[in-house]
Amino acid sequence: ILGTIVFGCRIALMENYLDLVRSSASFLRKTIGGKQLEVGIVLGSGLSNAVPFLDSRQEIPYSEIPGFPRTTVQGHRGVLILGNGKGKGTAVMQGRLHFYEGYEMRETTLPIRVLKELGMKTLLVTSAVGSLRKGMKPGTLVLLKDHINFMGHNPLRGLMGREFGVPFPDMTQAYDLELRKLALGSARKLKLPVKEGVFVGVGGPSYETPAEIRVFQKLGADVVGMSMVPEVIAARQMGVRVLGISWVANMASGLARTSLKHPDVLTLGEAVSGRLKLLLEALVNQV
Repeated sequence: ILGTIVFGCRIALMENYLDLVRSSASFLRKTIGGKQLEVGIVLGSGLSNAVPFLDSRQEIPYSEIPGFPRTTVQGHRGVLILGNGKGKGTAVMQGRLHFYEGYEMRETTLPIRVLKELGMKTLLVTSAVGSLRKGMKPGTLVLLKDHINFMGHNPLRGLMGREFGVPFPDMTQAYDLELRKLALGSARKLKLPVKEGVFVGVGGPSYETPAEIRVFQKLGADVVGMSMVPEVIAARQMGVRVLGISWVANMASGLARTSLKHPDVLTLGEAVSGRLKLLLEALVNQV
């Protein structure tokens, strides 16, 4: 009997979650007049000013979207910006949801599923990171070529029904090779220096210890952050192409003499936003 009850609760959880996704998408579909969405962008810490130029721009606070969680972290406005980028329906999340805020993984990835429900085919996801390599200084843009999930959880847990996508998605190319090539080419034309690297995702919200950083270096990671991985996994489950762009906010623990502070991340992010905006505008034109 207990097994039957537990199974029933799991089915109800999946159905309720799917209802949330569809109700949010239905609300937004009416807002944009049924226009097909093609590109989604997630802006990380300090990047509120990196929104690319969009025609017919509309701003909707997350609090007004049925089922959307609300951001609680400084530097994440919690606004969904909708418009047309080079004629393509584009949605920009000005702020994301984090696992460390107390949200469940399925809640942090709900906006990504909503954007897919609206037709999103390509996701450009950004984040602030700490650098594990001396050659990646603060302010550096890093195109992600892979990630290591050290968050201790997977956003697909309990959401493996076909209505959510492929039950066991292949993560061999979590970050699309062709999109990376486009980004590298665009960066060269714009004369923006970029590097490529591997991202390791941790749960946060505390910064990592020097011992943890040494472990991550040995595992082959180049940058570390507290987001992005859940969104990427959920997007790949649904067949969405992903490009990951991180910006180095600080040197990781043990690699710099100064202590790590979130306000410093936001200040440097304002300086990086201009460069990232140029790159995002170029990419929306091509993806």
